[in-house]
Amino acid sequence: MKLSRKSDYALQAVRRLAILPKGQLGSISFIAESESIPREFLAKILKDLTRGGILVSYKGVKGGYTLVREPREISFLDVIEAIDGPIHLNLCTEPEGCRCEFYETCELRSFWEAQERNFKKALARQRFGKFRRGRK
Repeated sequence: MKLSRKSDYALQAVRRLAILPKGQLGSISFIAESESIPREFLAKILKDLTRGGILVSYKGVKGGYTLVREPREISFLDVIEAIDGPIHLNLCTEPEGCRCEFYETCELRSFWEAQERNFKKALARQRFGKFRRGRK
């Protein structure tokens, strides 16, 4: 599995917003410049993160983005799944994935399900609260 460029940029953008002083908004231009993310691509990412319940956007001259919740309440898993949808390491772990004749007894499927659970737990443990607020 390879993390998409879109998810990678989304993690960077959320981290950037997480370190802003509480109440301060981050504009698209500020985030794009700070993180070296192409502005047009970032605009799409921020829209997805807003739709996914990670960010809230404010319009207008002094508008921008901020986190919906405290950084310590937002996990890497939340951000990645808001961008790319549910994580599955193998077709057999998808709800409507592999349904071969060995599905119920397949040791490989059991292996992939365990690895997927562990991977998701690791991403869920990584929170944006570990980044200090107040830095630019």
